[in-house]
Amino acid sequence: MRKAAKSVSFILPHWTWSANSEPVPRSFKDIGLDEISITQYSPGFASITGPGQFWYSMILSTRESSRNPFFHDVCAYLPEHDELYISSNTLPPTSTSQLPIILISRIQIARNAAGAVRAVDWQKLRPPPNMPMPAGGAPYLRGVLYCSQGNTAPDTGGLYYMPRGKPPEPVVTNFFGRDFNSVNSVAVASDGSLWFTDPCHGFERELRGPPQLPCHVYRFDPGSRDLRVVADGLGRPHGIALSPDESTVYVTDTDAVRANASRDLTRAATIYAFDVVKRSGAPFLANKRVFAYALTSIPMGVACDGAGNVWAGCADGVEIWSAGGEILGVIEVPGGVTSIAFGTDGEVFLCAEQRLWMLRLKSRDLMSDS
Repeated sequence: MRKAAKSVSFILPHWTWSANSEPVPRSFKDIGLDEISITQYSPGFASITGPGQFWYSMILSTRESSRNPFFHDVCAYLPEHDELYISSNTLPPTSTSQLPIILISRIQIARNAAGAVRAVDWQKLRPPPNMPMPAGGAPYLRGVLYCSQGNTAPDTGGLYYMPRGKPPEPVVTNFFGRDFNSVNSVAVASDGSLWFTDPCHGFERELRGPPQLPCHVYRFDPGSRDLRVVADGLGRPHGIALSPDESTVYVTDTDAVRANASRDLTRAATIYAFDVVKRSGAPFLANKRVFAYALTSIPMGVACDGAGNVWAGCADGVEIWSAGGEILGVIEVPGGVTSIAFGTDGEVFLCAEQRLWMLRLKSRDLMSDS
């Protein structure tokens, strides 16, 4: 990997709070581009943020320089190394003879004696040739499990495990000989099984050939090599998350976004919930139901905290629902949020394309099981 390092000072935290009892569309007219605000819809939101304030900091920003969207997806936090791994959005090629690229950011966090972040070291890495166009990912074993969207060549794309400092290893790269479409997001269960989504984004963006499969949700067991389709009938399955007890799988459907980045508001911008059930000793997804419909635009990355609340990156920031599907509140981030990762001691990292934010929540125990 070729890399460029950049040491960045940490921006001091701020806080702001607002409340709104009416579920109306939000705007950013009363906050600045460098500010985060929150809107509470339910008293239960205070159990997440604390009774009166929360802290946030902008860790990195390209808005004032290249404006490149380096902070888009993966957002995998490795607590044992205090590192974040984040993939960019698609970046334009440097010449007309090259294809678009996606870069990986490795962000090393430096703390003071009290444990507060004082600076970060940012390295931009070019993915290895055998793992083209990485999208989502998750902490896995001694490194990161990446979703590779693949490229126009056959037999590319799938799940790849990249140990720290070592080349990626293919985990699963096809469905019994048929190429995946463009694997996007993955969740790792406590039994080692991998649950992942496979929308048609790659073909729509001219990065992949015509789809050979529907837009499925899959489960793969690396031990037994059991690979199975666990859900279909979704337009563009994108984010995926497991509840803390792993009895529920949440999947975001971003079908409202069309290939040319326009929006069709009659299509899904929805989080679906499925029950994980066993039949004849094997896992299945059952009882598909609408869990939530995004308040603003579409839900991208999705995550569950230790209390079972569901967090989704949306155009207005992070929308948060209780496990029962009640909207609790919105952490409003200018430009929206695409991916979320829980850190340690109440920290939450938010990818917002040209900016990377960190929140520190007062209710730190919520993150302990995530």
